[in-house]
Amino acid sequence: MYWPVPASWTPHDEAELVAGWRLWLELSDRAWPTAAWDGTPAGAVGQLRELLAACDEIETSYRAAVAEPSPGFRRLLQGLVVTAGSAISLWFDDFEPLDGERAALLHDDLARFAEQAEQVLTLLAANGGWAGLDEVRRRPA
Repeated sequence: MYWPVPASWTPHDEAELVAGWRLWLELSDRAWPTAAWDGTPAGAVGQLRELLAACDEIETSYRAAVAEPSPGFRRLLQGLVVTAGSAISLWFDDFEPLDGERAALLHDDLARFAEQAEQVLTLLAANGGWAGLDEVRRRPA
């Protein structure tokens, strides 16, 4: 499932700017498994589960800091939760080694999330004032 990323986002206050910054940091390296991945689908979506927990904590802190949360920021978070949740629900309990067909399916699910995460990262960086950091993040090592 894919949730469309809002066309724009502007932080309404300091709390939203901080929440956006925290979300940008969390998203920067969570779309794909790390080198420590165990090779199972459940292991591959483990980072997405950790990301959802971080998104929940970011949203909870943000809601506690403002009288009325911005609908735009909440939509950014909701889209990530829906897209990541779809991949997690399919693979969270699959601990079998991957074959070619399942690897392609898992890759498609992770790529769908990674595309959405990249769009959100770009939107956050452009409107949060840290676009220069986004450019550094994208440079090959």
